[in-house]
Amino acid sequence: MSDSTYTVSGMTCGHCARSVEEQIRALDGVTAVAADPATGAVTVSSAAALAVEDVRGAVEEAGYRLP
Repeated sequence: MSDSTYTVSGMTCGHCARSVEEQIRALDGVTAVAADPATGAVTVSSAAALAVEDVRGAVEEAGYRLP
């Protein structure tokens, strides 16, 4: 099991957070995602460590940025 926290820029509301969570949740091996729009923190639990490029792609697909 692997837990990682990322900072996503551009999230300002619950809808933003849900969009990011939905895209990341679609990645293989992801078991849980929690996004906090107030801080920009996104915590991801997965069966194995995820490639940052995959997470970045999911975040960008949702319309936000992973610096």
